[in-house]
Amino acid sequence: MAINTLSGRFLILTTVFVVLAEILILLPGLANFREDYLLTRLERAQIASLALLTTDQMIEPDLEQELLNNAGVYNVVLRRDAVRQLVLSSPIPQPIAATFDLRESTFWTRVRDALSVLADPENHVIRVIGDPVQKGGLVIEVTLATGPMRIEMIEYGLRLLSLSAMVSVITAFLLFFLVRRLMVVPIKRVVAHMTAYAEAPEDARRIIAPEARIEELRVAEEALASMQRQLTAALKQKERLAQLGQAVAKISHDLRNILTTAQLFADRMEGSKDPGVQRAAPKLMNSIGRAVNLCETTLAFGKAEEPPPTLSRFMLSGLVTEVLESEQPPADAAQIDFVTDVPPNLVIRADREQLYRVLSNLVRNARQAIEATGAPGTIEIGAGEEPGGNWIRVQDTGPGLPERAREHLFQPFSGGVKKGGTGLGLAISAELIRGHGGRLELVRTDETGTEFRLHLPQDFDLSGSEKGGERAE
Repeated sequence: MAINTLSGRFLILTTVFVVLAEILILLPGLANFREDYLLTRLERAQIASLALLTTDQMIEPDLEQELLNNAGVYNVVLRRDAVRQLVLSSPIPQPIAATFDLRESTFWTRVRDALSVLADPENHVIRVIGDPVQKGGLVIEVTLATGPMRIEMIEYGLRLLSLSAMVSVITAFLLFFLVRRLMVVPIKRVVAHMTAYAEAPEDARRIIAPEARIEELRVAEEALASMQRQLTAALKQKERLAQLGQAVAKISHDLRNILTTAQLFADRMEGSKDPGVQRAAPKLMNSIGRAVNLCETTLAFGKAEEPPPTLSRFMLSGLVTEVLESEQPPADAAQIDFVTDVPPNLVIRADREQLYRVLSNLVRNARQAIEATGAPGTIEIGAGEEPGGNWIRVQDTGPGLPERAREHLFQPFSGGVKKGGTGLGLAISAELIRGHGGRLELVRTDETGTEFRLHLPQDFDLSGSEKGGERAE
């Protein structure tokens, strides 16, 4: 089992806590055992001394030594009625090393004294002071050796350690098994599902089915399942869009060839002597040229690239007029008024054809939105200067964009508004403006109308440098 796994680390933590629990059990146990040992010696010494105090006769030395041996002490001092009396005594093999008063001991002093006994292998003589049992005096004192006490403490500690270790190991094993069963196994299941799903994310059968009983893990599985469903749907949509893109590319390629043939015939019409044909031929040529350019641009978009803008300086007012003329509604359509607020001498530097496509798309969308209501409306194109560049505004009095269209407004095939629309126009428009170093943004949209705004640098080249703007003389 690797240490860096969840099971390995939990095993290490369990071991650490088991050792800590052993220490917390062992230390108080040894301290209490030492205190009980000393209290027992005091009690035995008191019983032996009280038996002698009931008679005035001298006892035999052998009997006195037997009483001391049974009590496990060297001598006994009993204080009764403020009189300190040596009741039992025998020779002390060495000087008294320390005195312990059990009447004033605390938990921490008992632990400290117990550890000191275990740490010192030498056999010392100590004095122990305590309260007599059943108030058989004021104070009782005994002297005893620490060697036998240390041996019994070690034996008791080993028994306690063995028992607590067995209980701790069983508890740790059960805890480890339960945690592994309740947490590690479900987590491994989630990881296995993630691995299997990563191998074939398009396969909906590999989406995880939440079944964890733990609330947190179940929430995680539900979130993972939701993400997998969304990703699978997105991949399927992406595949369909890729296939659609290939189909559009083929159609655009064939349509471009057809329009090229139509352009050749339109070229011949320019030589006609008919005045009507001479007036219509330039507009027809422009329309066919834009259609061919649109096909080529669609092919470029299908390759995930847009041709870089060909920058030139031109009057914006002339381009706006051309856009509005091409977007005039049919005679039987709703009344739409076109308003321009463009300075007549405002010169911008941009790709004229690409900017025409952007403005034409915005105006066409506005016109179609107004026509869908059947009520009259207004479309306005304004422009002006701003710090570092120019702005162009296209606004209308239509019904506004629906919520669905706002969420994916500039995403291809996602931001379409009218039925049957692809949503490609705004995506291409935003990309064209970004190619100029500017941006296209939706300023507002509500029941009173919609406003788009273009921001273009005053003078932008492909190296990213900007220069000051110009006006026509």
